[in-house]
Amino acid sequence: MNNVSHIPSYLSAEHLGPWETFLVQVDRVEPHLNPELRALTPILTRPMRALIVNVPIRLDNGEMGHFEGYRVQHNLARGPGKGGIRFHPDVTLAEVMALSAWMTVKNAVVNVPFGGAKGGVRVDPRQLSIAELERLTRRYTSEIHILLGQDKDVPAPDINTNEQTMAWIMDTYSMNEGRTAMSVVTGKPISLGGSLGRKDATGRGVFVATVEAARHIGLELSGARVAVQGFGNVGEAAARLFSNAGAKIVAIQDSTGAIVNPAGLDVRAVKAWRHEHGTLQGTPGAEAVSADDFWQMETDVLIAAAMENQITAANAGHIRTRIITEGANGPTTPEADLILQERGITVIPDVLANAGGVTVSYFEWVQDISAFFWTEDEINARLDRIMREAFAAVWDSAQVKGIPLRTAAFVLGCERVLLAHKVRGLYP
Repeated sequence: MNNVSHIPSYLSAEHLGPWETFLVQVDRVEPHLNPELRALTPILTRPMRALIVNVPIRLDNGEMGHFEGYRVQHNLARGPGKGGIRFHPDVTLAEVMALSAWMTVKNAVVNVPFGGAKGGVRVDPRQLSIAELERLTRRYTSEIHILLGQDKDVPAPDINTNEQTMAWIMDTYSMNEGRTAMSVVTGKPISLGGSLGRKDATGRGVFVATVEAARHIGLELSGARVAVQGFGNVGEAAARLFSNAGAKIVAIQDSTGAIVNPAGLDVRAVKAWRHEHGTLQGTPGAEAVSADDFWQMETDVLIAAAMENQITAANAGHIRTRIITEGANGPTTPEADLILQERGITVIPDVLANAGGVTVSYFEWVQDISAFFWTEDEINARLDRIMREAFAAVWDSAQVKGIPLRTAAFVLGCERVLLAHKVRGLYP
């Protein structure tokens, strides 16, 4: 496949960012697809629908602020769009396109009945008051309202958004519809139809996938050294679960810096310190290190749970670990992937590793539609089963075909999406 021919006119070939990563991934998986489905592959290289909106709001000082927003639906062949909304100053259309595409594959890998979507607003939420954030969220929701609905597109939280953001979205959509529409978003507060277990779901999925990988390569997790890059909901939950399982969290990095302790960090104490001080720096019982030193630490498991393009050709050759689990979306560049593969490091890809969040979002969506809610134990048991089954399918395919886990996951996900297109046919 020639990537250039698949670049839409509204993107610059010189600034494709994560979208280029996705295109390379599709290139690498195409030769391994069922020959009967291979001709449909170009469907994956073009988003179905992309909406760009202006989001004007009244600022607290009386002036009007303008922010650029996006909602991309990559593919809806297997069900309504599903994907988070992020508030970040560096959000771009190309990034949201890639994130929506990864959601398409991810939903298919764990076999939940969703397509891929994603949204974002170019804003630094730290520069806005709570009242301004609420106005921003509500106006953005109104602008993308035409795409939303429980059977059309169901957003969820992502970077710099949370259950309060989802509550504002749900309320705004409901007001515009003239009815209470709980199932239009997931990741909501429990009081508004949110699901038990949703907050830790992505981190729990990361943990379960890593447990399965460790079992296959003969790594004992009790006493294993784990480094965590990114200490938001995903990284913190994963770190806590690994610690509870007897592993040692020897290093943690976030946007404020990196800390290490070869004897193991107290995850709850680190969380409390950062919550109180807004930084990892100065955490008792920890030593501050540079980003380079963090990546070069000798560990057994490295959790990449921050943002995309963190593991690159520049640092992949220095990483000393046995398993890398991608808690974030797209943290490893295609060039780095090849380096890690050559060095024999097992990489559990994002479209499998961090699928716990969308799986429990699926549970929340089902519970809201049916108005019948499950216990947290039931939710965790269902999540664990789905993650284990998906991991087994990907691992077995990788072993049989002699391909990396990422390629195997993409084969599984892409074939499910393309088969849906083949069976549905082309309209008109």
